[in-house]
Amino acid sequence: MTIPATATPEPATATSEPVTGIPEPTTAASEPAAGPRPVTAPEPAAGPRPVTAPGAGGRPRALRSIGTVAGAATVYGVHGAAGRTHWKCFAGRRQLDSATEAVEWASIPPGGLSGEHRHTRTEEIYLVLRGHGEFLFNGAVHPVGPGSLALTAPGNIHGLGNTGAVDLDWWVIETLAPGTDAVLSGADLSHPGVPPMGDAVIHDLFREGTVGTDGVFTGPLRQVASVELDAGEQTRLGSPDAELAVFVHDGTGRATADGTTAELAPDTCVTLAAGSSTAFEAVTPLRLLVVTLALPGHRAEAS
Repeated sequence: MTIPATATPEPATATSEPVTGIPEPTTAASEPAAGPRPVTAPEPAAGPRPVTAPGAGGRPRALRSIGTVAGAATVYGVHGAAGRTHWKCFAGRRQLDSATEAVEWASIPPGGLSGEHRHTRTEEIYLVLRGHGEFLFNGAVHPVGPGSLALTAPGNIHGLGNTGAVDLDWWVIETLAPGTDAVLSGADLSHPGVPPMGDAVIHDLFREGTVGTDGVFTGPLRQVASVELDAGEQTRLGSPDAELAVFVHDGTGRATADGTTAELAPDTCVTLAAGSSTAFEAVTPLRLLVVTLALPGHRAEAS
């Protein structure tokens, strides 16, 4: 999602690392007597709070950034459409080691539209969180609702309209296509060009549970998963060669790593470092949306 100059993007100062395994949940174990230091999840209007102090052995902390949608910017005319969009950036290239452009949240009111635009340099997912609307793809209209996951590869035109009676919220993750990343890094000064338009790829994530992007994406975004925990259950997320972006869709809980605990509530987003392991514990039934972002040179299969 490209935000026009009228938006006031949220500051991004954390440095990220990757995390990706999605094991089965287990009953949460009690915390050690010393107890982790609590970190309040809601963020001030200034934007996401970086977690940058080194962990054990000088490693960067697993919880690289923590943010909520509080203080989201109001943007008018996104991609040339009339009306307003609420928008929040949780992390971008300055915080992430993968070739990820941005991890964002957006919302449009009933009748609102995020205008149609062509992707030429990035791969992008739209994951509908709440509300109902129409995903516009290469001139065709596709109805979407909570759990709809739309994948847009370079060369395609997409947009999103709200046809429902309440706000339409969605999670956006945009990553650099390999050709774009090669040009920006100086590895290759000739861009391979923009591929032709393809067919719409829309999944029902809440029904499927896990969606791989092979055959559609060629960049770092390799997998999207929905992880559900009952109250009192716990799971650990981590991968040696990928970062994780984790969004709390429903419920409350805690994320603990390196002696630090972040309280989780709906619309909280955390990014996790590669090579680390973070415990997620559900206080009430908890649904986590987890995206795998592979580091350069790694396939980063989820485990």
